[in-house]
Amino acid sequence: MNRQKFSDAKENFLQRRYGVSLGRRYALAAASVVLFSVLGCSQVESNKSALAQSSLPQPETPLQKKTLNPDTRIVESSNKFGFKLFSEVLKDDKGENNIFISPSSIAIALAMTYNGASGSTQQAMAKTLELQGINLPEINSSYAAVLKQLLENPDAKVQLSIANSLWANQDVSFAPDFLKRTQDFYQAKVSNLNFKDAAASNIINNWVKENTKGKITKIVESIEPYQVLFLINAIYFKGNWSNEFDKSQTAQYPFYVTSSRRKQHPMMSQEGDYRYYESKEFQAVSLPYGKDGKISFYIFLPKQSSNLKAFYQNLNVENWEKWMTQFNKQKGFIRLPRFKTDYEVTLNDALKNLGMEEAFSNKANFSGMGKNFAISQVKHKTFLEVNEEGTEAAAATSVGIVATSLRDEPEPFRMIVDRPFFCAIRDNQTGNVLFMGSIIDPQ
Repeated sequence: MNRQKFSDAKENFLQRRYGVSLGRRYALAAASVVLFSVLGCSQVESNKSALAQSSLPQPETPLQKKTLNPDTRIVESSNKFGFKLFSEVLKDDKGENNIFISPSSIAIALAMTYNGASGSTQQAMAKTLELQGINLPEINSSYAAVLKQLLENPDAKVQLSIANSLWANQDVSFAPDFLKRTQDFYQAKVSNLNFKDAAASNIINNWVKENTKGKITKIVESIEPYQVLFLINAIYFKGNWSNEFDKSQTAQYPFYVTSSRRKQHPMMSQEGDYRYYESKEFQAVSLPYGKDGKISFYIFLPKQSSNLKAFYQNLNVENWEKWMTQFNKQKGFIRLPRFKTDYEVTLNDALKNLGMEEAFSNKANFSGMGKNFAISQVKHKTFLEVNEEGTEAAAATSVGIVATSLRDEPEPFRMIVDRPFFCAIRDNQTGNVLFMGSIIDPQ
């Protein structure tokens, strides 16, 4: 492939792949996608056998045999990163839109990506993800243990599923250690696919559909010629309230979007015993799911003398942990809206502002995956529905990776036309060469 054809192909691909603004219209469910888009014709070092073996059923590893105790630092780092990221996302919003993100989905997707990072890129990601002081084996084993604990839920009223998969172009491979860590610690299904086959995207989408209870039917619209790997995390949650709301008590009440703008909205009402906390600035309540209340829905309502903007100024992981210790059982009455919302955001700027700028640049070092990779785009989608029965929620995170060597700008050239030359006039739309000639002695 000559340089000009490649340059044209790359430009067209980037315009088509990343030039479209995002909409907020995705359906309920969750899928975190790590998309590796390699823009180039050079072959990545072949290792088909490792991928082929990884896609087959594997014997039980020592990791699976022993009981894993999660490092509490992993949960703390995920939460701290989540609050920081939420704060960054808020900066770009004028308070007119619903914002709903899944820190766990984003953290898991970036933790898997972190396994391929090296050098200063790894250090920058560690700072952003609040992973400083935790080495990679500790990070992976702790995530494995956290995922195991999250999925250990005998409560029939609560469903939580988390699944990971890695889909690789059968003509390309990545570092075997990277693949093995993804499989061993994140329990990823590893498979080879012929990305040139039109059915490849359907195979991936069917896996996502199955692991999101049919709520997301398509996460991969199409597989571009330069893409070599999809690393996907799917999360789905559905929980029934420990005490469901009586539908007959749901009625239209005013909801104040702003102090001067109100609308009539269906509101659910209930009274009972709740874990409750009240400060000078806000009221807060915990609504549990299932029989044991392992998972709860927390609502923080700024008082009329305050507002959400003031609340967000105090929203950080330190205050959150302090607030969590202040809840006490108390009788009360609650009225809250029945609602459904979805949200989508590109996280590039937020992550750069949090210290990960190098990971998006030509200086990025993802040598743990292969050579000359950088993150091109991080997208996040969520959905939340709250009704009388309970809550259904989901999230999707997509991390795109490109080959940095193909983004390097060539050295400036010098062309001195001081001798006979050939020239042509071409219609670039049709490709027709309208004129051509040899200029030996310009007059």
